[in-house]
Amino acid sequence: MSEHNEKWERDVITKLAESSFREQRRARRWGIFFKLLTFAYLTTILVLYTDPQITQTAKLAEKHTALVNLNGLIADGEKASADNIVTALRDAFEDEKTAGVILRINSPGGTPVQAGYIYDEIKRLKKEHEDIPMYAVITDICASGGYYVASAADKIYADKASIVGSIGVRMDNFGFVDAMKKLGVERRTLTAGENKALLDPFLPVNPEARQHLQTLLTTIHQQFIQAVKDGRGERLNTSVDGLFSGLIWSGEQGLELGLVDELGSASYVAREVIGEENIVEYAVTEDLLERLAGKVGATMASVLHNRLLMPLLQ
Repeated sequence: MSEHNEKWERDVITKLAESSFREQRRARRWGIFFKLLTFAYLTTILVLYTDPQITQTAKLAEKHTALVNLNGLIADGEKASADNIVTALRDAFEDEKTAGVILRINSPGGTPVQAGYIYDEIKRLKKEHEDIPMYAVITDICASGGYYVASAADKIYADKASIVGSIGVRMDNFGFVDAMKKLGVERRTLTAGENKALLDPFLPVNPEARQHLQTLLTTIHQQFIQAVKDGRGERLNTSVDGLFSGLIWSGEQGLELGLVDELGSASYVAREVIGEENIVEYAVTEDLLERLAGKVGATMASVLHNRLLMPLLQ
């Protein structure tokens, strides 16, 4: 009888302990859930009150200088892609409160197609909105495709130490023919079209294909040069040797060459040239939900995994 009572007592105590453990775990999960809910709510409020687009709403109601930033490589899929920059420029020009537009550039260049697209659109927007001046302001560097774009502006401003120029075109490739021979590796390439493999780095250079590519680069280079000449006009000092050779200069040297009109920053141009110190930035951005998901999603996923899912597997 005693053994039976002891077993019964142990079973009761065990069940009570298990029940208590389950209640504690359930309470902990609900506690974490409400903490996450509170965190998400506070984060949403924070994003709403710190969102740059929302904080600029009041500025948009006033006369202002529109600012579009072109940073980095000008290429499809990049932040400075033609689609992004052109969309921002259109919004800036079409705003009836815009007194002038500044395109602030910090770019080493990019593809001729993307740069040409932006250049052509600037020309179109300037013609469509003749009462809105448009200026390019160079920060650290404005080379190659970056300068291609800048040359479409009414005027170009830069810092005395900015890097400008590089009016040229390049195509990079490597040759591994000798290395293949030393390694004893045989290259087997099948093509339909005798020039289909003209850029194959494992094959010897074909003189005819090389000349074809050089002609292609020269044609694009001439398009680049013509765009700069059309944009800069008589301000260019075309008598300078190497102006279109791909060389780069400082902003101060650019003044002498006609690549730059004046030295000055974006705030200087807004205040002293356009006459509207109030600057509003125009850019293609993700909507609020996407930004919120990007800022909160990773944290939420990590917490959910570590605090909610893991205990269920224990």
